Formats: sequence, C-alpha cells, structure tokens
Amino acid sequence: MPEPKSFKAVILCRSCDFVIRKRALPSNVRALCPRCDTALYDTPYCSLNGLLALCITALIVFFPANLLPVLEINFLGSVRTTTVYQTAVEVWGQGYWVVGLAVLASAVIAPALLILSILLQVLIIKLNLNSSFWQNVYRRLLKNHGLLSQMTMLEIYVISFLVSAFQLSDFSDVYFGMGTLSFTLLFLAILFLQREYNLEHMWSYVHVEK
Repeated sequence: MPEPKSFKAVILCRSCDFVIRKRALPSNVRALCPRCDTALYDTPYCSLNGLLALCITALIVFFPANLLPVLEINFLGSVRTTTVYQTAVEVWGQGYWVVGLAVLASAVIAPALLILSILLQVLIIKLNLNSSFWQNVYRRLLKNHGLLSQMTMLEIYVISFLVSAFQLSDFSDVYFGMGTLSFTLLFLAILFLQREYNLEHMWSYVHVEK
C-alpha cells in the first residue's frame, strides 16, 4: 500500500494564531498547539483497510436492504409488504413525482454511488494506479464526494419506519423483516464510512506529475 505524502497544509491556532504545519497522526492522537496547548485536530486520516471493509459490508447489505420488504402490515387478514424502491415508485405513481424522485435519489441512488465512489478511491490507492486516466478519475471522485455525502440521507427513512410502525400498531399488526435489518445495517455501515472518511487525507494520495 503506498504511503501518503506528508501534508503540505498549514493551519492557525484559533487561540494564539501560531502557524503550524499539519501532519499525519497515529490513531487516537490529538495535535496540540506547541505555544498554548490548544487542541488543534484529531487523527486526520482514516485506515484504507477499514474503509475497504466498510465498503464491502455496505455493498453486501445494499441489495437486501432495497429488495427485501422493510415493513409487513397485516390489516384484517390483508397482508401488504413494501420495499424502499416500491415506496418511491408508488409515490411517483400517485402524482407526487418530486417526492418519489427524492426518495429514490437519497435512499437508493446516492448511497450506491457513495459506496462505489469510496470503494474505487481505495482501490486506486491500494493498486497504485498512477496513470493520468486513473488520476483524473480519482480527482473527479474527490470533487463530487461532498455532493454524494449530502444527498445520502438514510437516517430519515430509518426514523420513518419506526414512526410508521408506531402509528399503524393501533389498528394493524406490523412486522419488521430482513429488509428492515438490512436497511438498518446499511445505514450504520454508511454512517461509519462517512465518519472514517477524511477528504483532506484522500487528496494527499493524488499523484503529482513531475
């Protein structure tokens, strides 16, 4: 695995305005200002192997999370099940195409693109792909990471499942299935993936043409 280049960025201490050159830190280490001991930043980079493991985990649970029913409602003998994708299509079919498109984009498309984007970034680094083509791809992925991260809002749908189950429980039997478990695991995997991802550190792997 290639080692990242040392950080070229400098930062100012927010307490005494001392200029400090930013550098990579070991895990669970916090950088302090040498002049006034103010905390500057925590570990500024993530583990590539950890990101890779989280990406693979997210991909494994992505398909059952979107293809298996997240809720099963039994009302007077009538059983109905729904998936996230079916919910978006149903809302679209009722004329609320903006809402349906928002559900589809933020719960299905954006999470998939975010996982694949980080996975491809990690593979480019680990396989040491320094050709101009792959470096251009890598830079474009980094530039679009913020947009994909903001569009991914799985937490809203996890909360909506719980609220729906609570409201429907008074007059029907509501069951959670493997789809609910998979969607919750997908939410957790992406949550930790975004937490461990550090855009500044990923930029440090950009290959500079000499």
